[in-house]
Amino acid sequence: MKPVWVIDDDRSIRWVFEKALTREGIPFKTFGLAQDALTALESDTPQVLVSDIRMPGTSGLEVLQNVKQKHPELPVIIMTAYSDLESAVAAFQGGAFEYLPKPFDVDQAVELIRRALDESLHEAAAEEAEAASPEILGQAPAMQEVFRAIGRLSTSTATVLIIGESGTGKELVARALHRHSPRSAKPFIAINTAAMPKDLLESELFGHERGAFTGAQAMRRGRFEQAEGGTLFLDEIGDMAPDLQTRLLRVLSDGSFYRVGGHQPLRANVRVIAATHQDLEARVREGTFREDLYHRLNVIRLRLPSLRERREDVPLLARHFLAKSARDLGVEPKRLAEGAMNYLVAQDWQGNVRQLENVCHWLTVMAPGQTVDVGDLPPELREDSAAGAEADWTAALQRHVEKSLMRGESNLMEMLSREFEKVLIARALVHTGGRRIEAANLLGIGRNTITRKIAELRLEDRDVPADPPVE
Repeated sequence: MKPVWVIDDDRSIRWVFEKALTREGIPFKTFGLAQDALTALESDTPQVLVSDIRMPGTSGLEVLQNVKQKHPELPVIIMTAYSDLESAVAAFQGGAFEYLPKPFDVDQAVELIRRALDESLHEAAAEEAEAASPEILGQAPAMQEVFRAIGRLSTSTATVLIIGESGTGKELVARALHRHSPRSAKPFIAINTAAMPKDLLESELFGHERGAFTGAQAMRRGRFEQAEGGTLFLDEIGDMAPDLQTRLLRVLSDGSFYRVGGHQPLRANVRVIAATHQDLEARVREGTFREDLYHRLNVIRLRLPSLRERREDVPLLARHFLAKSARDLGVEPKRLAEGAMNYLVAQDWQGNVRQLENVCHWLTVMAPGQTVDVGDLPPELREDSAAGAEADWTAALQRHVEKSLMRGESNLMEMLSREFEKVLIARALVHTGGRRIEAANLLGIGRNTITRKIAELRLEDRDVPADPPVE
């Protein structure tokens, strides 16, 4: 376990923490100046950081802002006097784990630090478990191509454009590209460019100077600075506003940028990985996406297949997500019955892997038994499937053919043709109450043909009503 860092300009406060943490067997390090701690933070990190809010020079809120930019997972406890409750609110808004009012009870302070330690160690264990599990699951040929591409790019820092439908795992692939690249020891910073307004996105990407706009009370480093030496992942790049496209193009072209409200150019040593579900070529033709930016981003293109193109991976993914949800909730993992698994394999999965993961989490919480049958699946999944089958029966036929081919079945034309004729004739006869001439006329065939087909297809009595008696 790493030590707890305590920052306070009051020597007596540091002494109290030193005695209390020594008694509890918790390693620690104390600082009288916030700047000394920030300097140490460049080469080391604590398990938990405790900081006073009002100190000469750098304040506790500035420490919090700096720490959260570089180490967002690090729990920070802010110490504040009762008269500083407004500052305490600001601390929470800035991402503080908790605030400790002065004067404080020593046991209360130690208990708070222990809670923060538990949180920090839990997060670290979760990250280790995630790192130990496979980054991306897939045995389908289309996914093997993706894995090979990641391997070929492992020695490269070239710009990559990942295309694929929503929910196919574009950020997972971007993280894998970073983890297996020469920049892996540096930060991976991700931002969804479609998730925030243009003005806020500009500040998020490039940072801003103090006073650049109303509310900009301090200088803020943007994502390009945060990702220095590492990788910046720009998700949903196709939705970026035109003027921001121009600023991004400038960074990619000459490697420099300005903070919002700034006049000093900053260098950007960052690898950019972009992703989109949009057809960027079409957006270029429409004039909504810059062609020169498209070519800058499209150095290496990596296409992720939809889940419909890799149906054989559905059982593998479903078992993985059920196990993951069970671990997260502390329960026994559910098991999919064969019918339910086949049902999932046959779905169209418009939301792709993300939708499948959500369904598995729903089943972990809502399915009544340990074994999940078709009737236990989410109602909307069954309703969507029924509506889709009625709206487009050819899609169901295509799925059936695909599965038959994957199983290595042959003579499909004869087998499916027989089934097709059998369904047509049986339903037509039911519709006409067994009147074969009427059924033949509706189907566009002769009476002799329908009689012969009934015999050839071995339609059972329960499938075909008897001819009504002649009156």
